[in-house]
Amino acid sequence: MDIFTVFSIIGTIAFAVSGAIVAMEEEYDILGVFVLGLVSAFGGGVIRNLLIGVPVTMLWSQEMLLKTALIAMMITFILPVKWIKQWKKSEAFFDAIGLSAFAIQGALYATGKYPLSAVIVAAMMTGIGGGIIRDVLAGRKPLVLRDEIYAVWAMAAGAVIGLKWFVTEVDLLILFVIITVFRMLSVQFRWRLPRRSLKFALAQSVHSEEKRLLAESKNDKVEGSG
Repeated sequence: MDIFTVFSIIGTIAFAVSGAIVAMEEEYDILGVFVLGLVSAFGGGVIRNLLIGVPVTMLWSQEMLLKTALIAMMITFILPVKWIKQWKKSEAFFDAIGLSAFAIQGALYATGKYPLSAVIVAAMMTGIGGGIIRDVLAGRKPLVLRDEIYAVWAMAAGAVIGLKWFVTEVDLLILFVIITVFRMLSVQFRWRLPRRSLKFALAQSVHSEEKRLLAESKNDKVEGSG
């Protein structure tokens, strides 16, 4: 079993379980559990393949990973609630594992075949694509667009692999640990990318406009009575 397969299995299990639990939180039936689990585990790879021109049908050649995902989801579905609650406490950790594993897997998939920019995109989309589809299907705001620094770590993994700073299996395992640790640090310390919220500014603008219109209305009434 090569290092590419190892990362594929780790990422598949982590995201399949994540998708299954999100589906159960949203009170989906067993079909919904399997759908969200599968899109979480394989959605990123499908998006990556579309972007770099690989046939999407490559998914059906991954029989072992599909079986792994199905087994992981079935086990999750029948687990006692108290065990799932324990998993929820470590949700960010498993999410970090899945992100790191799939980002490295996606970068390895594109390295040597495509330019550095494509390697970075492949790493990012493999790492975050499934989670985006999962959150959209669950009616949630995608984690990658609202939470702590997330996609940046996947892009960083793609960059260093594309630049061949991490090449050997030992290097890649070290990179896997590094990305996982930095993802957890960003959760712990709530590191965020710069953001600009227009919600408050727009609300203030609407409130000011209402006050202006009210004042004009009062003035019109005074002038009319005069």
